[in-house]
Amino acid sequence: MKQTAIAAVLSLAAYPAAGELVLDLPIDCTPGESCYVQHFVDRDPSADVQDFTCGTLSYDGHKGTDFALPTLQDMDRGVDVLAAAPGIVAGLRDGMADRIYQPGDVEVDNRECGNGTVIRHEDGWETQYCHLKSGSLRVAQGQRVESGTVLGQVGLSGQTQFPHLHLSVRHNGTVVDPYQPDMSVACDTPTSDLWADTPEYTPGGVIYAGFFPGLPEYDAIKQGSAAQTTLEPDAPGLVLFAFAYGGQKGDVLTLEIEGPDGAFLNKAITLEKPQAQFFRAAGKRRTQGPWAEGTYSGTAILTRKGAEVSRQSTRMTIN
Repeated sequence: MKQTAIAAVLSLAAYPAAGELVLDLPIDCTPGESCYVQHFVDRDPSADVQDFTCGTLSYDGHKGTDFALPTLQDMDRGVDVLAAAPGIVAGLRDGMADRIYQPGDVEVDNRECGNGTVIRHEDGWETQYCHLKSGSLRVAQGQRVESGTVLGQVGLSGQTQFPHLHLSVRHNGTVVDPYQPDMSVACDTPTSDLWADTPEYTPGGVIYAGFFPGLPEYDAIKQGSAAQTTLEPDAPGLVLFAFAYGGQKGDVLTLEIEGPDGAFLNKAITLEKPQAQFFRAAGKRRTQGPWAEGTYSGTAILTRKGAEVSRQSTRMTIN
C-alpha cells in the first residue's frame, strides 16, 4: 500500500534517551505497504481526540498503537506478531474467538485485549500485544524472548472490528506513546521516540482499490474478496471502489477510470463526517451494448485541504 505523504507527515530520526526502551517493529509487515497504523495513542485527556502530531488518528482513551492489516484475507494468510524488545513473558491469554466485536458481547467484558501477551523489560518497562489470532500464541509464561521472537499472529480477538495488533507501552504502569515518550504534544516538531527505526506517520490513506460489476458489499471489501481483475463485456455495471482509513470531514476521495477509449469516469466524493474506515464507489450501469473490450485503469486519490494524502491504482480487463 504505497502512500504519498502530505506536508504534515513527520520523519522522526532522533534516538531514545539513555535508559529508555528501544523498540523494533512488533509485526512482520512493511508499514505503508502490507500494513498501516490505524490509530495512535490519544493524547487529549478530555472527550476530544488528539494524536502526537495534533492530528485525530486515534479515538477517545486509546492507549496504544494499532498496526492494521488491509483485509481479513491477510489475517487468514498469517502475519506474525514479534517481540519489540528483549524481556520476560509476564502474562498471556489464548483461546478467544476471532470475530468482529459487537456491542454487548459479554465474552469480551474485562478481556478487551483478546488473545495476547505482556512482556516485562528492564527498568520498569513493559509492552502488551493484543488481538492475536486464536491458537497462535507461541510463547509461555516466564519465557525469555529477544527482539523479533515470534509471539503469535495478528488476529481479530477481543474488542476489535478489524484485524490488527494493538501495542501498548508502559513505564512503571503509566502509558507511554512510543512516538513521543515525554507525552507532550509537539505537533509538527520532530522529537525523540522509542523506535529503533521509526514507522512513518501518515494521517490516513487509501488501503486498496478495485473494480466490481456493481456496488460491492462492505463485508466483501473488508474480507478482500470484492476486487475483480476481469469482467465480462455484458457485466451489468462497471464500478471502481476504494477502501480507506483515517477519513476526516471535508476530505475528498476522487475515483478515476481510464478505459481503452480514454477517460471513462472522474468522480469526486466529499466526506461528510470523520470515519476510521470507509469505502466509496462510483461507476456506470450498462444501458446499451457491451462494454468496450480492453484494459481499464482505476485510481483512487484521497486529498485533505487541497493536498494529496494517498493514492492507489488498479487494473481490470474486459474480454
